[in-house]
Amino acid sequence: MKPLSSYFKIPNLTYRLWKVWTRDRDVFMKTYKTDLLIPLLEPILYLLAMGFGLGFFITEGVNGVSYIQFIAPGLVSIAIMYAAFSECSYSSYVRIYFQKTYDAIVATPVSLEEVVAGEILWGATKGLINGTIVLAVVAAFGLIKGPLFLLVIPFSFLVGLIFSSIAMCCTALVSAIDAFNYPFFLFITPMFLFSGTFFPITILPKPVQILAQVLLPLTHTVNIIRGLTLGQFNASMLISLVWLLIVTAVLFILSINLMKKRLVK
Repeated sequence: MKPLSSYFKIPNLTYRLWKVWTRDRDVFMKTYKTDLLIPLLEPILYLLAMGFGLGFFITEGVNGVSYIQFIAPGLVSIAIMYAAFSECSYSSYVRIYFQKTYDAIVATPVSLEEVVAGEILWGATKGLINGTIVLAVVAAFGLIKGPLFLLVIPFSFLVGLIFSSIAMCCTALVSAIDAFNYPFFLFITPMFLFSGTFFPITILPKPVQILAQVLLPLTHTVNIIRGLTLGQFNASMLISLVWLLIVTAVLFILSINLMKKRLVK
């Protein structure tokens, strides 16, 4: 059994990891028209159904803003989460075990660590792309206040990085592709519901609030994106940013080492 420290060994990465990113980008460019359709249409449906529909009954608004303005940052956050997590879970699993893409790449000077890191960076890029699309939809609905919302674009890459790393950890641990149902149901779905996306977490029982703030990265993501889109900068956003930076670094290293352990026989 490997010592615990081996799972947090700093990977040896070079510029070659960008070759993996470039390969994934080239594949994406062949199918981008269909890949971008869902992130474009889905937030429109949510804003119409929940923002205008359900929001019609919430006349007093939420935390000083209308309900549609409250949920809009949550939709941006959710788009980043799903794009990054899906890319480095189902898609990476297919590339590893069905298409044998990893085997082909490691036959070149690119190392396995660089392949995994490149995949994670591409997953983060997919999060940035989808998040930017949803942000544009939100802006088109007139739900943006002030210029700070532009910071959401680079921030989307950081968020994509943490969810890509989480997904890669899951890819390293699942026994079959169907087993991804467990992290989606037990981790992604609770974040979708209880991270302040559709209602403030302050209305939840105190233990649930603490768990959401300690364990769920989407809680911190929503907190920052909501502040940036509504022009309401506060100290809690800095705390959330520090939390995300630390956890992202840890999970990025852990995911690479877990995948290396899984794939190196």
